[in-house]
Amino acid sequence: MLTVVKEDSPDKFSVAENVPTQKGARTLALDAKPHNVFVVTAQFGPRPAATADNPRPRPPILPDSFVVLVVGNS
Repeated sequence: MLTVVKEDSPDKFSVAENVPTQKGARTLALDAKPHNVFVVTAQFGPRPAATADNPRPRPPILPDSFVVLVVGNS
């Protein structure tokens, strides 16, 4: 979920909108002029079993599944 926050005044903010994104979409970039947000993610495979060396393994990214999501004013 991407939460869009509006500045109502220098010391007051409010939530303008909550925009659903895809699983894993965390890193973003903002193009401030047109107010576009670019969020990247991919599809993930099953999480591998935990081991002593890697007790919290991350699921692998599936090949050819990388996407850039564009959220902007319409």
